[in-house]
Amino acid sequence: MPLRWPLSPPAAHLWISSNSGGLLLRKLCQTMPKKRRVSLSSSETKSSRATRRSLSPPGSSSKDPGTEERTPCGPQNQTEELLRDLDQRLRGRFARLTGGQSPWAALQAWEDWLFHLSVSPARQMELWWRWSEALKALAESSTATEQKDWAFLPEPGDRRFRSAGWNRPPFHLLAQSHLAAEAQWRAATSCIRGVTGHHARRVAFMGSSVLNAFAPVNFAGTNPDVLDAALATGGRNFLEGMMNFWTDMAAQGGHTRSGERPDWRVGETMATTEGHVVYRNDLFELIQYAPRTEKVHPEPILIVPAWIMKYYILDLTPEDSYVRWLTSQGFTVYIMSWKNPGPEQRETSFDDYRRYGVMEALDVVSRAHGDTPIHGVGYCLGGTILSIAAAAMNRQGDTRLASLTLLAAQTDFREAGELLLFIDESQLSLLEDLMHVEGTLDARNMSGAFSMLRAHEMLYARMVERYMLGRMTKPGPLDAWLADATRMPARMHGEYLRQLFMENSFTHGELSVDGEYVAVKNIQIPVFALGAERDHIAPWRSVHRIGLHGNSEMTFVLSGGGHNSSVVSPPGKAGAYYFTGPSIGMARHIEPDAWLAAAGRKEGSWWPEWLAWLIARTGSGQTASPPVPSQILGPAPGTYVLEA
Repeated sequence: MPLRWPLSPPAAHLWISSNSGGLLLRKLCQTMPKKRRVSLSSSETKSSRATRRSLSPPGSSSKDPGTEERTPCGPQNQTEELLRDLDQRLRGRFARLTGGQSPWAALQAWEDWLFHLSVSPARQMELWWRWSEALKALAESSTATEQKDWAFLPEPGDRRFRSAGWNRPPFHLLAQSHLAAEAQWRAATSCIRGVTGHHARRVAFMGSSVLNAFAPVNFAGTNPDVLDAALATGGRNFLEGMMNFWTDMAAQGGHTRSGERPDWRVGETMATTEGHVVYRNDLFELIQYAPRTEKVHPEPILIVPAWIMKYYILDLTPEDSYVRWLTSQGFTVYIMSWKNPGPEQRETSFDDYRRYGVMEALDVVSRAHGDTPIHGVGYCLGGTILSIAAAAMNRQGDTRLASLTLLAAQTDFREAGELLLFIDESQLSLLEDLMHVEGTLDARNMSGAFSMLRAHEMLYARMVERYMLGRMTKPGPLDAWLADATRMPARMHGEYLRQLFMENSFTHGELSVDGEYVAVKNIQIPVFALGAERDHIAPWRSVHRIGLHGNSEMTFVLSGGGHNSSVVSPPGKAGAYYFTGPSIGMARHIEPDAWLAAAGRKEGSWWPEWLAWLIARTGSGQTASPPVPSQILGPAPGTYVLEA
């Protein structure tokens, strides 16, 4: 007999009894109300209610272009909530099969691009003409013996064809043909009228990723360096490469980024600066470092690292430890060591990281130093949440922060770079479903996304080096740190991506903290912002945008290097350089490229430049005795950093 929903409890019980998997439906039947009741307060899903409670209540309207306001369509009773939970779990299991990637998001982008290109015959003709011109140019450069004479040159920063072997025939034509194909693809995915900008960039990225995978440098038969090594060693490089491959498979399950790290162990060769854990809760440990001078500056420094990775990027080895260097400059330094969360912390919110993380750490430091102002330093995502805390503190009249230093940290996500390729409603919803099932975002998902952005450097170049050339490059401390990844709570990461990356709420003044809206403009203390020239995680132009919104004194410095190497830049580091230029405060804001044109390059580390800035905003010099920890819970580096 056909059944209609909603079933009455007796009918549902008969149907359940005759079907497998009836346990869940039996639970639904037990919770089904006899009469339908509409709850006025239940207009959103459980996860979205949690998001809005902790971050941004509904009612705001200033969104970035392309961001749509979602219509509340949550469950009206427990039955519907259980059904929606079932849907979310099913979608989460589907997301496991796709690696957390939304096929629909990709299909939408391709569909948009293909349709608008198909109805642009003149543009198609132009592309065919460009390709014929490219073939002609390739034929004319067939005799070129130096790269400078090639018809198609690598983009700045492209290191794939830098060796001299690529100047020999036929390899020079293979390289130029590949570069020509990449140039043609860039042309084919740009300036197509009607295509959404996000879709155009996504299609361009996906196509470029495929082309990059098939680059001649990635194959033994078309890579002159691999063939030269085979001739020189009689093929031994392939045997050694195979041994390297099986070593990696055994040690890391095939995840070649990690490599072996026998010489780099936390607490032994890394994170060795002397200190003590002086506070611990379920989110973080607070480490106070021992002073290296008899007298210290009265103002302490609190460092808030990102929880995407572990804190000891700032305390790698004694030679390049940012923390050790600061203690030798007469500062009392505290750093937060975030706990690596498990599924039991799935409901930990983004605001919990501010309230029970940053603010709790500030309370501990304040109790140790009394009314003395505190210098806040935030790295990456730690800088973002420290900025939010600073804005909220100003709204609440809390004056404990003396200054704010942001190291490769974004506050305005409008130009957040290639990571925005992975952020839209379809993609984010599927990722939220995956995290709903898992409880956390696994470190492999994050490292996979970052690897995709720099596939040649992070994947293919290492593959060629280890498995074709047979070179087992010994990992350094930074490699060991990169391999020591962490997880992120489901609710926190969903809120972070939706509220900041997708909706850019902090910039628009739509982020609610403790019942009050906060924005970047609420930061009223001096700000030192560091960008990294080759940063693909927090692009320096995005970091620079804080000057567009800030009301306080703002200094911007651009360091050479990438997201991590630019920060780990001790005095004496070979090849280090940075740029300094005009102030970027809102009253005298200057666009990033204009700022760079007016900036001056300086050789060496940016650390002394920042130290001079900090001391100018510090008290009367090194006049205070080093504070004695009120309690000692254990030696640095603590226990949380050791958790897998």
